[in-house]
Amino acid sequence: MKSFFKFFLAAFLALVVFCVVALFFFVGVLGSKLSETAPVIAEKSVLEIDLSKRYEERPVKDLQAVVQSESLGQPPSLYDLIRLIEKAKSDDRIGGILLKADGNGNGFASSDEIRNALIGFKQSKKFIIAYADMMSQKAYGIANVSDKIYVSPKGFFEWVGFSVNYMFLKGALDKLEVKPQIFYAGKFKSATEPLRAEKMTAENKLQTTVWLNDIYNDFLVHTAEARKLDTAALHRLADEGAIQTPEDAMAHKLIDGLKYDDEIQEEIKHRLKIDSTKKINFVSIEKYKAAHKDLSGSGDDIALIYATGSIVDGDGDAQNIGSANYIDLLRKARLDKSIKAIVVRVNSGGGSALASENIWREMSLAKKEKPLIVSFGDVAASGGYYISVPADSIFASKSTITGSIGVFGVVPDLSSFFKNKLGITFDGVATGPLANAGNIDHPMTEREKALVQTHIEDTYQQFKQRVAQGRKKDTAYVETIAQGRVWTGLKAKDAGLIDAYGGLQQAIAAAAKKAKLTDYEVREYPKSENWLERMLGMDGAAISETKVQKELGDDYYQIYRQVLKIKEMTQGAQTRLPFDFTIQ
Repeated sequence: MKSFFKFFLAAFLALVVFCVVALFFFVGVLGSKLSETAPVIAEKSVLEIDLSKRYEERPVKDLQAVVQSESLGQPPSLYDLIRLIEKAKSDDRIGGILLKADGNGNGFASSDEIRNALIGFKQSKKFIIAYADMMSQKAYGIANVSDKIYVSPKGFFEWVGFSVNYMFLKGALDKLEVKPQIFYAGKFKSATEPLRAEKMTAENKLQTTVWLNDIYNDFLVHTAEARKLDTAALHRLADEGAIQTPEDAMAHKLIDGLKYDDEIQEEIKHRLKIDSTKKINFVSIEKYKAAHKDLSGSGDDIALIYATGSIVDGDGDAQNIGSANYIDLLRKARLDKSIKAIVVRVNSGGGSALASENIWREMSLAKKEKPLIVSFGDVAASGGYYISVPADSIFASKSTITGSIGVFGVVPDLSSFFKNKLGITFDGVATGPLANAGNIDHPMTEREKALVQTHIEDTYQQFKQRVAQGRKKDTAYVETIAQGRVWTGLKAKDAGLIDAYGGLQQAIAAAAKKAKLTDYEVREYPKSENWLERMLGMDGAAISETKVQKELGDDYYQIYRQVLKIKEMTQGAQTRLPFDFTIQ
């Protein structure tokens, strides 16, 4: 026994020593990164922006990325990226921008904001060159503002038009004998279609055709303006499959040439007027951000609150909009006398109707106290639209997905699945006919169904009333643009759902104007944790989620998220976008 304890204590001591050494090593690495000075930007530098990266509204870096990063500065958020491009415009050390345009990890509305920032940069008369080995349409949607667009001679250029495909789960549920009991208000409210149909309904096909063509036409118009071409001809090139190679793209004036990397560098050296033997000082957007850590401005305070992800009851987390947390954020901004205006950036397809109502209430109170402006990102629909309607003004991109004023609910009946697939049955007693209502162990009675449908209809009426009140419209008119129908920002302005086209910068400028501010500092919420806090209190679920996303890639990750959202659909009345989608 003494021998056992001797070896046990020795092993335990070795483990403690190892942990202490590892901790000091980690703190040393952390300290060295924290002590890094801001990088120096040399003269005649070229700002390099990789469009294939996703510039999040609220970027979160995982532990592995922190340890491996060149500095502890976060990669730029979308708003940071816009501000950095604007700063580079007047920065004499920046001679131009090189866009890496193989892909585009950003949504269409976000891409519009990046594109508009680059158009503003061109006013400086500095160059923008876009280059790719394999240029996607989505990347080209931004890159087409460039002075020159080049593709590798043996590369690829995509020009085929846009498409959307939805995943339907009814067949799988039938095989599992899972019976979703579905309730909805609004004939376009197609969120439950994957559970109850094997293909798109006529209503969903209609609305999808309209909004997809809105986005595609906007893409063609931007291309035609930038390249001095005709939209009808561009459309025809895609329909006929005329662009098969980069040579075809050059022949039809979509790009300017076929060049390898070394040839592009030679052109950049010529533009910068530096010797061909000299090395170009490329500055990544991450490094440029590290050199400009404070982009918030100075003066009176404007609160910028990011509302991104699904809307859920309770506290929520970094991936969603928890009603309790956002009520607290809005209330603090409303009561803080140093904050002169509030801007809420909404990027959400909605979620819980009750959570949306509770956030709507606090937004309404905030509007009474100080200017309240809302900026829509890629998606601001259903519950995302619900929480926004109290605003003084709503800004959106023409490509923003919005509207979807409708409600649905799902109560699954798993009795057949449990009995026939697992051999599990249920039995019990109740004090009345409705005591077990809505449970998953039995099919709903007609009375139970009527109660749920009444709740859905009441929530829908309330949603329309909130829209009518906030947008100063008659409820009868709201019904004509509601019914769960999805709109692009382009159509939403005509329908009175938004006030103006523009991105986050335009929304903040409008808030400053309404608050009569000439100089202002933008204070962003929820506040990002510092790196030490994030490492010590890192959410295991968030780490797992990040790993899943990296393994699956963006497209398959969206399918994975759609499956997870089925569970969320069963948690009470939902004001949620009727689909998750990826435009190809």
